[in-house]
Amino acid sequence: MFEIGGQDKAFAKMFWAVKKRKTRLNFIFAQLLFNFLAVSHLFNIHENCSICRTASPKPYSITMQEQKQRIFRSLRLPFKFMVVLWGVFLVEAFANLDFGAYGVYPREVFGLRGVLFAPLIHDDFRHLLSNSAPVFVLSSIIMYFYRRVAVRSMIMIYLLTGFAVWLFARNVFHIGASGVVYGLLSFVFWSGIFRRSLKSIILALIVTVLYSGYLGGILPNQEGISWESHLLGALVGVFTAYWYKEEIEADEHPQPPSWEGENNEASYFLSRDVFDKTRAEREMDANGER
Repeated sequence: MFEIGGQDKAFAKMFWAVKKRKTRLNFIFAQLLFNFLAVSHLFNIHENCSICRTASPKPYSITMQEQKQRIFRSLRLPFKFMVVLWGVFLVEAFANLDFGAYGVYPREVFGLRGVLFAPLIHDDFRHLLSNSAPVFVLSSIIMYFYRRVAVRSMIMIYLLTGFAVWLFARNVFHIGASGVVYGLLSFVFWSGIFRRSLKSIILALIVTVLYSGYLGGILPNQEGISWESHLLGALVGVFTAYWYKEEIEADEHPQPPSWEGENNEASYFLSRDVFDKTRAEREMDANGER
């Protein structure tokens, strides 16, 4: 799907070497490496894609310095969220606390606090690590490629997913950011369906390849897994993508046909009013030009 350079080959080899091992922790580490490799190529593809740069009536292009600033701004908010996630987990671990009671408990008033706090709480280190990579990668993609709606869409996914779990899920405490992960993933995929721009379709295909294994997470009756959060988060992502489908980015405007704006007059052998004049008038015009 994309060309891999020398340094990226080293990352890819490390990914497949670690993936061969069966331990859950090593595979999560491999996912982190591969997600980093994928998102770095997404940024490069967008910068080097001539179609993306000329997809608007005014050619869309940015300098290398602006590109670096955009990448930095896109990573800033996801990084802050990662700091919060890991900070909550470390406080819970070192202070020997249990924040599980702050998760979503469906259809109970005290369970509504989980709408805000549940995505920040994780059961153990593996649970946190498995959610950190996709949250960071997917939110970075949205911040970079869908800047106009990024913050609003992620807030909507965060809150509506928790509220949907509170309304429809089983009567147990639901914790973890996996529902948000499914919402972000669904948003990127369905934005490609609803917007139908080249960029959004490519992004939808890429996340489909990277995260196709997540489809099994929405199946019911999985022991110890809040499959309702996964399913409801995915549905919220569909709704959010549809809600913001009209707010397109500067590089998503339809490209005008290549013949528009051309001087077509020069392509005619005879002038356009040649048959509106008599022979005498044409001779007079010819003599006047001489």
